[in-house]
Amino acid sequence: MELDETDRAIIAELRRDARLPVATLAARVHVSRANCYTRLNRLTTDGVISGFTAVVDPVKLGLSASAYVTLRLRQHSWRELRARLEAVEEIAHIALVGGSFDVILLVRARDNADLRRVVFDQLQTMPGVLDTQTFLIFEDTDTRAV
Repeated sequence: MELDETDRAIIAELRRDARLPVATLAARVHVSRANCYTRLNRLTTDGVISGFTAVVDPVKLGLSASAYVTLRLRQHSWRELRARLEAVEEIAHIALVGGSFDVILLVRARDNADLRRVVFDQLQTMPGVLDTQTFLIFEDTDTRAV
């Protein structure tokens, strides 16, 4: 699907505030309410917009320890491992990547002891995981970029 400037403007506004009423959204992107509603429906139906969610401050939610954890996997173990990773509550994001490691995870935990438990007791013990590296996050910012 080809996106034009108006579609991109609608997406940008919704990334800032997904709770905008259609009338307000239409005014901000300079189209009629009906046109905005039609475009929003098309973006959703075509899967460009796959859902609406709340952006939560992890520290205020009680998750004061965050880290990126990289995994090196045994060859052909991704499909089985993916389901196990999705079941780990503390994993906020999973990406299969190319490079010196195979997977990168964003892990959010209550504290360092909880983070240690996730890495040592859950991730490192999963079949197919050959190696992990943990990179502590001291500060992060959600830019909501497309």
